[in-house]
Amino acid sequence: MMRGRSLVNRIAASIAALALLMAGHAATAEDGYALWLRYAPLTGSAKERLDQFNPVVVQTGEADPSVKVAEEELRRGLTGLLGHVPASSGGSPIVLACNDGSSGARGHFNVAAHQQANGRSLLAISAADSVGCLYGAFALLRELSLGRDPATVELAQAPAMPLRMLDHWDNPDGTVERGYAGRSIFDWWHLPEELSPRMIDYARANASIGINGVVVNNVNASPLFLTERYLPKLKRLADAWRPYGIRLYISVRFSAPIEVGGLKTADPLAPQVKAWWKAQAGKLYQAIPDFGGFLVKANSEGQPGPQDYHRTHAQGANMLAAALGNRGTVIWRAFVYASSGETDRVKQAYEEFKPLDGKFAPNVILQVKNGPLDFQPREPFHPLFGAMPHTRMMLEAQITREYLGQATGIVYLAPLWKEVLDAPTGHGATVAQVIEPTGMAGVANTGSDRDWTGDQFDQANWYAFGRLAWSPALSSDQIAREWVGQTFSRNPNFVRQLVPMMLSSRQAVVDYMTPLGLAHQMGTGHHYGPAPWVCTLDRPEWNPCYYNRADAEGIGFDRTRSGSDALAQYAPSVAAQWADPRTMDENDLLWFHHLPWSYRTQSGKSLWDELISRYDRGVAAVDSMAREWQTLQPYVDHERFVDVASSLAIQRKEARWWRDASIAYWQSLNHLPLPAGERPPEHSLSYYEALEFPDAPG
Repeated sequence: MMRGRSLVNRIAASIAALALLMAGHAATAEDGYALWLRYAPLTGSAKERLDQFNPVVVQTGEADPSVKVAEEELRRGLTGLLGHVPASSGGSPIVLACNDGSSGARGHFNVAAHQQANGRSLLAISAADSVGCLYGAFALLRELSLGRDPATVELAQAPAMPLRMLDHWDNPDGTVERGYAGRSIFDWWHLPEELSPRMIDYARANASIGINGVVVNNVNASPLFLTERYLPKLKRLADAWRPYGIRLYISVRFSAPIEVGGLKTADPLAPQVKAWWKAQAGKLYQAIPDFGGFLVKANSEGQPGPQDYHRTHAQGANMLAAALGNRGTVIWRAFVYASSGETDRVKQAYEEFKPLDGKFAPNVILQVKNGPLDFQPREPFHPLFGAMPHTRMMLEAQITREYLGQATGIVYLAPLWKEVLDAPTGHGATVAQVIEPTGMAGVANTGSDRDWTGDQFDQANWYAFGRLAWSPALSSDQIAREWVGQTFSRNPNFVRQLVPMMLSSRQAVVDYMTPLGLAHQMGTGHHYGPAPWVCTLDRPEWNPCYYNRADAEGIGFDRTRSGSDALAQYAPSVAAQWADPRTMDENDLLWFHHLPWSYRTQSGKSLWDELISRYDRGVAAVDSMAREWQTLQPYVDHERFVDVASSLAIQRKEARWWRDASIAYWQSLNHLPLPAGERPPEHSLSYYEALEFPDAPG
């Protein structure tokens, strides 16, 4: 009898243990959908402090939709961090004091702990507006998620820039230009009747990092977004995002008056064209009172624009600005280049826009890419920054990694953006100071994949963009630590190992793709993989050989006075830093100088040997990241650990491919031997030239 009862007890215990194991596994298995808003349960002293604080969410005054969202997020976050639903009464209150009458920028908030008469602490989140309260709630949860003692929290923050925007290059049919994370997250087919819950999770993620504007469609715009059919679809999205402080914008096609308006012309000075755009704006504002405005790509890469009618960019932008009135903004992209007699593509935007300084309407913003070429792994900051003091200007960055391996491996982009933001323009301000009155835009990398971005670590770039748009003074290191602690693990050993990997990852990609200032060496069209040999496309500036200028004697693009003189577009103090190849930062060496293969670099090596060394350094860095990730397995759930490990394995192959294919091509020109002990390319140049990728995404 005792033996039978013992057996029953053992079986019951085994079943309970198995159930616990299964429950534990289910609780820890993750796919990345939660992003940095996991609110994983606290442990150790951090949990004890929050338990002792015993938070209770209290709202004072009349709650509007944004305050309700803030309350809901606080309760969601605290439930996750505590491991149970927070008390409904009797604990330490977290008070939302919104619309408190204080002054300050929209979104400004204060979070401070106070001691009450009963000895309990009180946390007050106060702001002049309800969106500020929402930002304060997310900021508090960020602090608590990272283990901060709630009784010591004290924050006073305001966004550095008024416009912090994501640009989606999504098309009505669900495809995404330069998208590597599945199909578009916008389901235009089922809108407005059906709104995916993913749209709310997307808004939560954006609000948590301060993003307050979203352009929902491709800059290579379809005119469909200006038709009656799309108006209720756009309205449904705008209504859903409004409580999260997000305004909706659309990209518009300059020739839409012809294509969907039935006009014979899109001339911006034609009265009927002005009237048509004003009518479209009126319809949008009737449906969406806080509609943000228009993003425009004009007279670039074949897109229509005012120059088709011998008008200037300013005349085109100002016509649209008048249609919107003081309610909205025209964001006019400065990414323009045309097939012309110009010998250097990177000069064209400056030459077109610099003479127009002071000629744009007050509600026009010129959106300028971080560099003068096209989102390369490294390029110098755009010379327009600081050069147009009478024009509102914002920075355009690319979060999606079109030219940086697309969606494989670890490539943390905050260091790239910090290089640009911190760069002195030579006009009395850094790039960050030039754009702070206006804003930043990031080309989004979000898609229908469960992890949103196609790779777990690409989430860090979405997060970093929002944090830098909120505060460009933040360091890449601080942002990485925040993201790692919220997204993967707070364990100090894990953070200590992973953050340096992230910080060095972008330089690794530069080294194995385009070292020493090379640029645009990617496969044409899809931009995947190396193709420095391509030289046969109709337009010179579409050919990688146009940018490397490599031959038997040397390599690099001469942009000094003896070459294209693009260097002269920079302020003299800045140009002087790059004028002398012997003293300049060699990260930009071949961007500005064409040099012999035998040129002696600052390391003492010949240019050829230094180039090989940089390629090798990049390959070694990726190998090191892959090995390091394997040691972090104990800290990461199995699903995401395997996902990242697989992605790093692809990146290791790509790094070798880039190195070997590039070296094979350079050797076909210079016929130089590799330095002693160096590994030769795995395949012949003809092998690499024959590779094709008809199924490349984006």
